[in-house]
Amino acid sequence: MPKYIFITGGVVSSLGKGIAAASIGKLLESRGLKLTLVKCDPYINVDPGTMNPYQHGEVYVTEDGAETDLDLGHYERFTNALMRKENNITTGQIYYSVISKERKGEFLGGTVQVIPHITDEIKSRIKKVSQGKRLDVVIVEIGGTVGDIESLPFLEAIRQFIIKEGRENAINIHVTLVPYIKSADETKTKPTQHSVGRLRQIGIQPDILLCRSERPLSKKSKEKIALFCNLNEEAVIQAIDVETVYEIPLLFQREGLDRLIIDMLHLKSRKQDLSRWENEVVKRAKFPKRRVKIALVGKYIALQDAYKSIYEALIHSGIAHNAKVEIERVDSERISPENLFRYLERVQGILVPGGFGARGIEGKIEAIRYAREQKIPFLGICLGMQTAVIEFARNVCALKGANSTEFDKHTPYPVISLLEEQKKVEVKGGTMRLGVYPCEIKKGTKAYEAYRKERVLERHRHRYEVNNAYRELMEEKGLVFAGLYPEQDLVEVIELREHPWFVASQFHPEFKSKPDNPHPLFYAFIKTALER
Repeated sequence: MPKYIFITGGVVSSLGKGIAAASIGKLLESRGLKLTLVKCDPYINVDPGTMNPYQHGEVYVTEDGAETDLDLGHYERFTNALMRKENNITTGQIYYSVISKERKGEFLGGTVQVIPHITDEIKSRIKKVSQGKRLDVVIVEIGGTVGDIESLPFLEAIRQFIIKEGRENAINIHVTLVPYIKSADETKTKPTQHSVGRLRQIGIQPDILLCRSERPLSKKSKEKIALFCNLNEEAVIQAIDVETVYEIPLLFQREGLDRLIIDMLHLKSRKQDLSRWENEVVKRAKFPKRRVKIALVGKYIALQDAYKSIYEALIHSGIAHNAKVEIERVDSERISPENLFRYLERVQGILVPGGFGARGIEGKIEAIRYAREQKIPFLGICLGMQTAVIEFARNVCALKGANSTEFDKHTPYPVISLLEEQKKVEVKGGTMRLGVYPCEIKKGTKAYEAYRKERVLERHRHRYEVNNAYRELMEEKGLVFAGLYPEQDLVEVIELREHPWFVASQFHPEFKSKPDNPHPLFYAFIKTALER
């Protein structure tokens, strides 16, 4: 049976529980332990697939086609664990499952209640992720903040879990905040004391505290926190702000967090080695030798998390090239033919990401036209590829009014249209073309130069596709269809012949990028932008 680490958060949201969980995973993997991670989200949606990015941030897609929380992206970037559908549990999934069982008569004669039925389902789902696998540790992150009504069933479930399995098999790590009050020039421990007190009222005594702070904690502060939170001082770990999130495993290592976990859970591990991570990731991220500016032209730029994996993939490729990627966020709704130059004149590359809906589409098309005409390195992703096809059809093939049927059902030239299998779909949640599909890469293309292989597997999330009826015309005019899904002859990658680097993909390459192994398309994109 694996050991369990439950991670909770208090005081405020957005403390970085997901990064903390991923960093702990990295530390334990560096000691030779095998693990997986789980995110428990307290919202009632079955998954985040139908949420606006401004509500939830990006939707992270797993290999098996699950639409999940963005923290699963952190887990995959920091560790070797491969996330699947069962690695993201939501309140919606739990209640949906219990109600379905009730309707089938599995609880005949009994009243269905939060305890034990909902909490038993949560515990069952948590255990399910390790079934049939040889794992040493399962790290479980509980979303939300202690005190939220929504997260109470999850907290009750882990309380029961820890009692049943014993503290040598299951521990709680609580992420909290120690704010710095500038006017008093002091760090304050009271919010942490209250947060732990609230957790203890629920019946959970934290074993380790991760204290987020702007400044290092004094010995006096650590002693005070330990005293009032019923902990040994060594279990009070400072998690101060750092320049790059990839430095956090090293920060935790210096604090002795991995050794503490190993001792508490009686785990057997080898000697730790994070030297490659420190030298080839962290040092390069902190001390780059070059700089490159990339414009990300999107419609959700006001929220950092809306394009989280894309931002990280750009950073990864910058690390590989020993360069800092400066991301210029450009709101596609603000772009017009008259102001293009003002927004894009100082960048060395342009990236247009995915999205849904007609808002901001014309601005994306204008930015793509600028990249094509000015020979600026360009990378399009999902909707970014579709808008690149629309731009080419309008301005190179002279198909006036060309569009996607997503934005204009009556367009005279539907160069982007609904996938055949999507035409009868009425339910929105979980019904897109999702997960991994193969793509055959054409030799002699820039995509092939990037991948160095003829067949790749990439993750998808879309309903619309390039209309094959227009492919011959666009090929004649210079558009290269560099990657295809062979089973249905669907376009997966396009590029331009007479251009330094103009590549766009229907799939989402950002989901497979890691800080020590950047995605080939992002790597080639940044390489060309640096040369520019």
